[in-house]
Amino acid sequence: MGATGLNQKEQNFHSFFHGDAVIWIVFFLLCAISIIEVYSATSNLSYEDGHYWAPVIKHSRYLFIGFLIVWLVHNIPCRWFKLYPLLFIPASWLLLIMVPFVGEMVNGARRTIPIFGIPIQPSELAKGAIVIAVAVILSVTQTPKGADKHAFKYILYLTLPTCLIIAPENFSTAALLFAVVLLMMFIGHVPMVQIGKLMGVLSILGAFAVAVMMVAPEDTLDKIPMGHRLKTWKHRFGSYTGNMEKTKELTPEDFDMANNAQVANSNIAIATSNIIGKMPGNSVQRDFLSQAYSDFIYSIIIEELGLVGGAGVALLYIILFFRAGKIARQCERNFPAFLIMGLSLLIVGQAMVNMCVAVGLMPVTGQPLPLISRGGASTIVNCVYIGMMLSVSRFAKRREDAVPEEPKDAVVNEIEFQKTEGIS
Repeated sequence: MGATGLNQKEQNFHSFFHGDAVIWIVFFLLCAISIIEVYSATSNLSYEDGHYWAPVIKHSRYLFIGFLIVWLVHNIPCRWFKLYPLLFIPASWLLLIMVPFVGEMVNGARRTIPIFGIPIQPSELAKGAIVIAVAVILSVTQTPKGADKHAFKYILYLTLPTCLIIAPENFSTAALLFAVVLLMMFIGHVPMVQIGKLMGVLSILGAFAVAVMMVAPEDTLDKIPMGHRLKTWKHRFGSYTGNMEKTKELTPEDFDMANNAQVANSNIAIATSNIIGKMPGNSVQRDFLSQAYSDFIYSIIIEELGLVGGAGVALLYIILFFRAGKIARQCERNFPAFLIMGLSLLIVGQAMVNMCVAVGLMPVTGQPLPLISRGGASTIVNCVYIGMMLSVSRFAKRREDAVPEEPKDAVVNEIEFQKTEGIS
């Protein structure tokens, strides 16, 4: 009787949480870590305000809303996600064009637009829309030898304008998105000649742009249209490489004290940790890191949870990526496979960038740690991505489970399955 009751509970659980169990577990673990570390990292803010639970309650509210969104989205058949780019690419382009003029200034950049009191980050909308659009293009242009050569130009028609609009206010996001699209083209078997030529051109242009930025006087950089962030990029790149111009005397206004202080305190947090860390709530550097709960939360994780905790968080993202790869291999249709790989690259790629910045392997970029850093719009958008991945995992699992034990005619199987699942 006990076994029957246990089986019934398990069936009830699976009837509520559809899709891949591993992705669900990774999602809940990241949210749990987020609540603990955001509470610890925002202690200085709560102390100043006198509301000790306010930051973590607000963040937990966003995570709860995100969970509801994950549950709702993962119940939507993944074929409906093809409609997402039709609406959100034009909308994100319009909002991105408006951002420099009406966006809120935060840390020297305009990245959000308040709509009905809710801060919307158009670049987050654009990232998901482009990844889905690329998945659609790759799926419809597949041939027995790989993607048709025309897929390359269709993808660039959408990706290049989006990245160029994002770059002035958020270069790291534009670079991350373009890197994800390149990897998706590689996975989608776009001709390597086309990818190679593109990477060659971008390498030459990038090297030239960096060289000009590093040697140009800062007053000249300020005069470049939409170039108000060039000086910040120059300082960050120069600080990272150690090749900042020593002969130029910088004034306090020109010197980016906040970013240099962030890097120094991040290094101290990691250096003063150990194998198991200082335990949650015992961070010292959280009171000195201005973005301890966002861009540099991984440093606080290592300080409090040690190398074991830092490696464990990185492992969760790696598991998410490899799980997406396994689900993609189970998909019998191209679009879900490309979609789940693109979304996993988007989430895991951003996580790797954040962690590399925290440990000093990359210049400061301002990318939050997905599902862990405190945030509103970014948390919600990443939950949408997780919901889409779970929807694809449901699709792949059902396709796998729908194959009957006794061999039948393939056409009959496909027709029966489409009638049952409503898959086009």
